[in-house]
Amino acid sequence: MMLRELLLTVVMCAGACAQVPTADTVSTTGPATPVCGGALAQGGLVICRAEPGEAITVAGVTQTADSTGTAQFGINTNAPSVIGWSASGGAFGDLVIAPREDEFRTIKGFDCDKVDARSPEQKAHAARSWQIKQDAFARLNPGAGALHGFIKPSDAPTSSPFGPTRKYIGVSKVTGQPCESTSVHRGYDMAAPVGTPVIAPAGGTVILAEPDLYYEGGTVFLDHGRGLTSVFMHLSEVDVTSGDTVKRGDLLAKTGNSGRTTGPHLHWAVKWRNIASADRSGDFYIDPALLLDLPLSEPE
Repeated sequence: MMLRELLLTVVMCAGACAQVPTADTVSTTGPATPVCGGALAQGGLVICRAEPGEAITVAGVTQTADSTGTAQFGINTNAPSVIGWSASGGAFGDLVIAPREDEFRTIKGFDCDKVDARSPEQKAHAARSWQIKQDAFARLNPGAGALHGFIKPSDAPTSSPFGPTRKYIGVSKVTGQPCESTSVHRGYDMAAPVGTPVIAPAGGTVILAEPDLYYEGGTVFLDHGRGLTSVFMHLSEVDVTSGDTVKRGDLLAKTGNSGRTTGPHLHWAVKWRNIASADRSGDFYIDPALLLDLPLSEPE
């Protein structure tokens, strides 16, 4: 039991917040002591620090600590209240995960054509857009991920949080037929008027810059590294191109009302992709608001 206590180093604070492991965790006289923390809530992110090259496993997913000595793991929205972690050197422990309380919303009087592709032209556009997105998500780039924290990509108030389930009930203006569909909102919306600057919440590589995807409209994907990718939707102007490298605070685009949307706003989503797997079916979206609670620091 004493060995477990010596090996187990987990730094946590009240609620969904736990201290993010920093370079101070690494001993200057010996190997780093593995430690995990981060945004410990359903839809959050675990950040672990260990020796570079050491294998870290969180909730059954294994990654190798990169050259900075960190590995980052998304927490699914249906994660259990406690998840375990371990390191190949022998350290292990548990992380307490705060639960979500997401709302269920019914939206009536909706234009069905704002929800689903219905005409042959719309379906063809949606199919092309889907393939463009899949090709982009298949590309992984190096980067610090959330290690240095995130800032809001737009100076605008929140209009819809991540997580609520929405049931749409309406009528198609094209066919006159009623429709009904249900989906979970996987982004963080900000009520920004058309033309509001959108900046990079963290550094990264642009892997998609498209002016006209079917559902998303003007869209930018920004790969922050360690599997984290920001998605910005409904843009009126795209000011970067695929392959660009940007720093935190750099201009990416301008907000708009493009794609399938009911009004001007910025939809910001963050997808966690397991960099240890070539299978993208296990990737999922996490809550951007939780990333905003991580401490900010300058790149090392």
